[in-house]
Amino acid sequence: MAIVDKNIDTDPKWYALKVYSGYENVAKQNLENTIEKYGLENRIFQIVIPMEDELVEKRGKKVLVPKKIMPGYMLVKMIYGDDIWHAVTRTMYITGFVGPKGRPVPISDDEARRLSVEGGVNQEAKLDIEVNVGDMIEIIDGSLTSFVGTVKAVDDVNKKVTASVEMFGRESDVELGFNQIRIKK
Repeated sequence: MAIVDKNIDTDPKWYALKVYSGYENVAKQNLENTIEKYGLENRIFQIVIPMEDELVEKRGKKVLVPKKIMPGYMLVKMIYGDDIWHAVTRTMYITGFVGPKGRPVPISDDEARRLSVEGGVNQEAKLDIEVNVGDMIEIIDGSLTSFVGTVKAVDDVNKKVTASVEMFGRESDVELGFNQIRIKK
């Protein structure tokens, strides 16, 4: 039986949910189960746990590891109504909406873009760039934001580059996703 509320906005917007920290994936799965159980597929469209790649050293190599940007939170694109509030807040591992007195406030388009949820897809829109060996790039995302480097290798299949970046007075090679860089002009 689908839940219906006559006082709903017909425009989907992004909202932030508070969830138990460390249980973001479980909360997402539980919300997906709630959507299916109550037939909310036409009201809740996308659930995102904001992530970014972090450069860490493992076994002597620098690798990119996914890291939660906002532990304890996830984003949901939906058409909000009081019925949705009840269904979502009663979902296990979700403690409520971000907003005054637990009532949701939509996230602005700028904030959604900043959290890599632009256009309803996470990061994919940023992957269609043309980059070549020797190009100067600026890092726009991750722990090396604002650093400048030179592209040494391009992996079009995995949408990554290896770039030489000056850190702590010496050149270091780092692997970056296309979504983390922009060509410097």
